[in-house]
Amino acid sequence: MPKLPKLPAPPLPGPLQEPPPRPSENGKAGPFDEAKQAGIATVAWVDERTSLSGAARWMMFRKVPKGTNWFYTLGSATMFAFLSQAVTGVFLAMYYRPEANGGAYESIRYITNDVFLGQFVRGMHKWGASVMVVLVFVHMGRTFFFGAYKYPRELNWVIGVVLLILTMAMSFTGYLLPFDERAYWATIVGVNINGTGPLIGPYLSDFLRGGSEIGATTLSRFYAIHMLLIPGLLAALIGAHLYLVAKLGTTAPPWKKSHTRSEMRETEI
Repeated sequence: MPKLPKLPAPPLPGPLQEPPPRPSENGKAGPFDEAKQAGIATVAWVDERTSLSGAARWMMFRKVPKGTNWFYTLGSATMFAFLSQAVTGVFLAMYYRPEANGGAYESIRYITNDVFLGQFVRGMHKWGASVMVVLVFVHMGRTFFFGAYKYPRELNWVIGVVLLILTMAMSFTGYLLPFDERAYWATIVGVNINGTGPLIGPYLSDFLRGGSEIGATTLSRFYAIHMLLIPGLLAALIGAHLYLVAKLGTTAPPWKKSHTRSEMRETEI
């Protein structure tokens, strides 16, 4: 029986065909193009298995009310300050020693005087803490005066208050870490103030000291709280905070709200 001739494969539709090479390429891809295609293929491989592009589109592409201005960047600035504190804190932790017998102070002196860019990184961490506290207060002030704490954003306001408290606690625990005289006596004042609180005040004061007086246990406890406990809580709550912002959206400025209400009243009349 004679063999039938093979029929040619049907042509692919236009969208599925590979684009023709550009005239400047002469059909040859350079190293940059190969690296670009490898990066695209890697991102596509990860996105196919995780669907992260959908979450990114949901987070980034959302409706923004009219009248949005620079006041709405205070939250992003606060998050940037936190990231700066986290990065500089990691580099400082590589050289810091939480030893009360002079090791902590000597490690800080070594970072400041001998480590390459140590004084710069420590300065960023030191002044960045003050900047972060100021930004948190200003951001919460903007939220309050713009009425962004009202329904349905009450939970986000509560999370913001907790973030403010954690930021203050992180500043307080970090102040002792150089373990010089100023940090020692300032911590004594702060712990004594905490001890005057109702009900849990004395227990909180004993917990922070780790004993009857401030010493090596206090320094280790403050270092663990400053480096592990509070940053972890801050990162988790910031994630929840951003999720609620993306889900519920942002509010328009008060002057835009009043303008909209007046237009609605004129329409009803």
